[in-house]
Order: sequence, then C-alpha cells, then structure tokens
Amino acid sequence: MIKDLLERLSSYNLFNYLLPGVLFAAIGDKLTTYTLLHDDIVVALFVYYFYGLVISRLGSLIVEPLLKRSRFVRFAPYKDFVATSRVDTKIEILSEANNMYRTLCALFVCLIGLRGIDDLFQYLSITPKNALVFGSIALFVLFAFAYRKQTAYISQRISKHLEESTNDNTKS
Repeated sequence: MIKDLLERLSSYNLFNYLLPGVLFAAIGDKLTTYTLLHDDIVVALFVYYFYGLVISRLGSLIVEPLLKRSRFVRFAPYKDFVATSRVDTKIEILSEANNMYRTLCALFVCLIGLRGIDDLFQYLSITPKNALVFGSIALFVLFAFAYRKQTAYISQRISKHLEESTNDNTKS
C-alpha cells in the first residue's frame, strides 16, 4: 500500500510537499515542545504531506511576493511562461525546481515562526485546544487566499487560450 502510494506521487509532490513536510516535522520536533513526528507511517505520510502543502502555500502567498517586491527575484509575465512552456519543455522542469527552492525558503521561515509561536503560546499560557482554534483560523485564511490565487491562474490560462483561439480564427 505504501509502495503504491509513493509510486503515484509525482516528483513535484515529493519535492514540494512531502520533503519539506518531513523536514518540518523532524526539525520542528527538535526545535519546539510540539510532537510533530508520527509512528504510524500511513498517518505520517499524510500529515507530512499536509505540512508541506501548508509550507508551499506560505511560500507562494508570502515568501514569493516579498522577494518579488524587494526585487530579489523577477518573473516573466505569466502569459509568456505559458507560451514558452509549449515550445521549451525544460521550462516546466526549471519551474518545478524553482518552486522547490521557494518552498525550502518558506520551510525555514516556518520553523522560525513555529519556534516563536511555541514560545509565545507558552508565555501566554494558551492551551493546546485554543492553539488548535487559532491554527484552524489561520489555515482557513491561508487556503482561502491560495484558492483565490489558483482561481486567478486558471482564469489567466483560459483567457490566454481564448485569445490564441481568437487570433487563430482571425488568421484563417
């Protein structure tokens, strides 16, 4: 069962979700009072994947915009990325590696943040149940913004496709 599950994971899923999730659990377990490692391998895979998914979204929604705003990184326009990806298949591979680096940056920000939250919650004597409520609210907000961003990407791709279809029809 585990072997089948791992075979179905793409390299993107492995390097952008599972690897950061496992690293987060292993380092965070040592860095904080939280128990982030799991003995049950099936549960662990899903939990670590979820940790990595959260870290990846934080990278996409917070780390990437900060690095773009500071001009540390510069992106080509999305429509150019889509068009170039069709003729240069290496762009997809490079983009996957790029996303992994962004996620790893976010991983280390999250570890520092987790340590700070751990210290703050201990100082304020916030119970684990209340911490879970705060965490659930934060995750809702995170995934609502991730949903909005993904919807915008889909809309951009549809617009680009319709624009190309219209241009092809006018040329005929």
